[in-house]
Amino acid sequence: MSSRSTTEPFEVPVIDITPYVDGGTEAQRARVAREIDDACTRVGFVQILGHGVPEGTVDSLTAAVDGFFGLPLEAKKSYRVTGANRGYSPPKSESLSLSLGVESAGRMNDFFEAFNVGTEARTFPGLGLSEDDYGLNVWPAQIDGFEPAVLSYFAEAGRVARTLTRIFADALGERSDFFDLLTDHSIDVLRMNNYALPEGTVTLDGDLNGMGEHTDFGLVTVLWADQVAGLQVLGTDGLWHDVAPVDGALLVNLGDLTARLTNDRWMSTLHRVKPPIVDGGIVRRRSVAYFHDGNVDAVISTLPSHLDADGELAYEPILVRDHIKAKLAGSRQGKANVAAVREAARVRAAAGREGSGPAADSVTPGRWKGGSPPGPR
Repeated sequence: MSSRSTTEPFEVPVIDITPYVDGGTEAQRARVAREIDDACTRVGFVQILGHGVPEGTVDSLTAAVDGFFGLPLEAKKSYRVTGANRGYSPPKSESLSLSLGVESAGRMNDFFEAFNVGTEARTFPGLGLSEDDYGLNVWPAQIDGFEPAVLSYFAEAGRVARTLTRIFADALGERSDFFDLLTDHSIDVLRMNNYALPEGTVTLDGDLNGMGEHTDFGLVTVLWADQVAGLQVLGTDGLWHDVAPVDGALLVNLGDLTARLTNDRWMSTLHRVKPPIVDGGIVRRRSVAYFHDGNVDAVISTLPSHLDADGELAYEPILVRDHIKAKLAGSRQGKANVAAVREAARVRAAAGREGSGPAADSVTPGRWKGGSPPGPR
């Protein structure tokens, strides 16, 4: 649903990718590729079924996530990593909208906490890669089974992401290994998010954001999320729409680099997370995002098949390293990304549609419904 009524219903298509996971026929795979092309063109978000991630792997992951975020705040802060996209980020330490060069309306950072792991440069011996571009993982010693549970899901999500890029190649009419050349030493990050707030009320200096408006940085994102309200997607109508996964589905959205490849025919869709509200109270919401961002030394250029009629590019070619660095400097270091001109314009246009008064989905923090909060205390 939307924060305002629309003339056309908004939907995130649900697509079964089993033919690419379990060896379907050529005709079945062609159908999936067509469905993906349509979803990426119209929405930029898709829900996928038939992904093959075992339910037990997801259960172990969520138990690990709950265990870590249930630790006392000071214990979690001991896993902060300076200067790398790894480790713990406490609430109000990031502002995702600044990755687009847009300051949040209330000048207040995002009220989520996160824990990041990912590929390390040493994963790819012989390439002379630097951990300055990747980062070394840290693992919480207090949570039994945390590392194997997270690594097991990391492997499954990576498999899904690579399956999706094979589908992308078919959908775009490229060689089946097209994305392999851009991702054989990809910077991939798994970000575990918790949108819980402390019990009772909090004092705010602006509207409360779970996570501010942003586009994802790389090629494709594979997202597991609770079936709890909060995630919103900016539609082509310029309005924000609520999105929640159907049973068993993973949410998939495109990143900036895929939009660049396709000259914006496929959309890097703006999205945000508002406080999850149930019966007037803020409740816990969790998500786990796998970002498949591409090789640090890859240059992303618009595909020849997607050039404008006059042969001009919508985007200048960009090095993955430079793009990721600029986006992270915004979200994690507070340095507005001045290069995200198109995305910033869409955010401002949507804010204008919502009006100059209080946003329809702004909220005064409420209380927890049942039990102690699992978030920061």
